[in-house]
Amino acid sequence: MAATRLELNLMRLLSRCEALAAERRDPEEWRLEKYVAALEDMLRELKKQSSEPAPELLNEYSRKVDFLKGLLEAEKLSSSTEKALANQFLAPGRTPTTAKERTPATKTVHLQTKARCTGQMRSELLGTVCSVLLLLKYKSLFFALCSCRGLTSDEKQSAVELDAVLQHHQDMQEKLAEEMLSLARSLKNNTLAAQNVIKQDNQTLSHSLRMADQNFEKLKDESDRLEQHAKKSVNWLLWIMLIVVCFIFISMILFIRIFPKLK
Repeated sequence: MAATRLELNLMRLLSRCEALAAERRDPEEWRLEKYVAALEDMLRELKKQSSEPAPELLNEYSRKVDFLKGLLEAEKLSSSTEKALANQFLAPGRTPTTAKERTPATKTVHLQTKARCTGQMRSELLGTVCSVLLLLKYKSLFFALCSCRGLTSDEKQSAVELDAVLQHHQDMQEKLAEEMLSLARSLKNNTLAAQNVIKQDNQTLSHSLRMADQNFEKLKDESDRLEQHAKKSVNWLLWIMLIVVCFIFISMILFIRIFPKLK
């Protein structure tokens, strides 16, 4: 079935959204969000049409639009750990949107986004560690200087503030480490769940293939039996027809012999 005008417009806008999602965008960028909202409206209109595309194609369109929508929602999160976890649950498209694509663009965007979030998490962790080490160095120098002479009230206040800052950064580092452990645990659970699903699918597929082979063998045997039965029935019918014809021929000859022609 040929694609309708609405479906062609949806494919063009979807390809444009995938290209925008693959680029590095400013926080004030608004086009992609508006485009995704327009895609949702077009998809609803497409589902209402009488000449709608195949269900598999509609599901693929919905999958890609949901991916782009989830990607925008993940970018609005504040923590890089939350972004990485949200991106982990996104499902990209399975087929290319245009004929020029070799691999689905949403899958490429998904990989780029996960790599970007991982890099941000690494940078935050390294930055926190470096700041803590620097503060510890300054603290040791500060107390070394203070040990050489008496502490004034302002210096005591500075020492208390420095301890508070160090404690705050230590808490941030512990929180970040806990988030990374939670993310690693979630990734492990998701990987195990995916492995179980794939294993069950492989078992179901193997069982289906065995059943298909058995049914094919049974169908072949029944076809051979039906062919033999058809040949037997044709042979019997041929012999019966020959016997009937011979009987009629002999009967006509006897009839002519017994009843001669009237003069």
